[in-house]
Amino acid sequence: MNDPFQTAVPTRRAFLKALSASSLAAAMSGAPRAFGSEEVLHPKAKADCCILLWMAGGMAAPETFDPKAYLPFSKGAPVDKILSTFPAINTTLDGVKISQGLEEIAKLMDRATLIRSHVQPDLGSILHSRHQYHWHTGYVPPQTVAAPHIGAWMARVLGPRNPVMPAFINIGQRLEGIGESEELKAFTTAGFFGSEFGPFNLPYPDEAARSVRPPEGMDAGRFTNRYKLYRKLVDSQPDRDFMSDYQQESMLRSLENAHRLLGSKEKEAFDLTRESKEVLDAYGKGRFGRGCLLARRLAESGARFIEVTTEYIPFIHWDTHENGHETVVKLKEEIDRPIARLIRDLEERRMLDRTLVIIASEFSRDMMIEGVPGSVAKDQARVKSDTLENMTHYGLHRHFTGGSSVVMFGGGMKKGYVHGATADERPLVAVKDPVSISDLHATIFTAMGISPKSVYDVEKRPFYATEDGKGKAVEKVVA
Repeated sequence: MNDPFQTAVPTRRAFLKALSASSLAAAMSGAPRAFGSEEVLHPKAKADCCILLWMAGGMAAPETFDPKAYLPFSKGAPVDKILSTFPAINTTLDGVKISQGLEEIAKLMDRATLIRSHVQPDLGSILHSRHQYHWHTGYVPPQTVAAPHIGAWMARVLGPRNPVMPAFINIGQRLEGIGESEELKAFTTAGFFGSEFGPFNLPYPDEAARSVRPPEGMDAGRFTNRYKLYRKLVDSQPDRDFMSDYQQESMLRSLENAHRLLGSKEKEAFDLTRESKEVLDAYGKGRFGRGCLLARRLAESGARFIEVTTEYIPFIHWDTHENGHETVVKLKEEIDRPIARLIRDLEERRMLDRTLVIIASEFSRDMMIEGVPGSVAKDQARVKSDTLENMTHYGLHRHFTGGSSVVMFGGGMKKGYVHGATADERPLVAVKDPVSISDLHATIFTAMGISPKSVYDVEKRPFYATEDGKGKAVEKVVA
């Protein structure tokens, strides 16, 4: 009989079924403990805090940080000649250009490490949910256990910077009411580590303060009584028999942590109204911009790992299966100033050296190729034409896993450094110093003071921070 966790997963339904099985296994698992008798030696940390700016949906490298030959829209032009739909602009780094629309970030590239050779595997069925799961956990789904998010690894191994602040905070992503919500929930967790190491979810940054206040009309005493009652309800829930004592206790500890935050001064960090109008205007009114501002405030108050996302919704934002150029114009307006202001604010506060800021996405995009050259993946572009007939055709509409870009600021990374390269002509695959997800994670973990070989005993088997413990930090990008 075939093992459903090892065979290819061609459909969303099969993928969800396998994820459900791994989630149940996580709930039934006991406390993860160190595996084996050898002590894992952690490197000296270069960063105390990590902020991941997640361009959900597939940010096209040729339209952002790795521009290629530009061809403006011209009715009747052959689509196979389109590599980039934006011209390149100069940056503060001599000889290095990025894409038009990122002028503020361009002014800061002398502070950045730019990886232009990040590669993802062609998973056969190129689903955003699978690739996002792989990027955030380091493991190709589905797995027989629920793999922890990299933020959960930091929360578990390093612990909180401030015992009152949640160690892992997720900003900007709704987990209800949008497409593929179950898949998003699958990797936005602590997995087998338990609920206490999972994310504090804040889908709307402007409303974050409400998340750390008792409901209107509820005094402290009434809230405490409700909290005690909730503990009893959790312990008597119908699926209690399917949960291990460790997972049960972990859930209750997460509630205790939340309860402690509600009574602390640190809860003020969640309140954006405490910022001046000038600062609020600088970050913009959009959810992503406000998310960047919230991330800065939370980092100041002691959060360990913060993810801020443009939000994944099928066929929205970076998921440009049609009308790609005009969509990316708007996206750049949403991200350029906030990201630049975040970096400047951290720098002015002397926090950037100890804060690792990462801009990344699950894969890149191409006008012609789905996956990588030779892939049998289904072509998912919504508009197909051999020539440009209208602006709907103009843009990069296919998933491309052969070469994408990652930008890193602070946290011990080199300043003004470009690592790797992609071809200048299609196929735009990485042709120099490719960086896998395992090696990128190893680089991030090493900067944060976590060994890529960190390993826990899960169901009497080793489970590593990087897949099979084989991830190696890219030493060339480290200062």
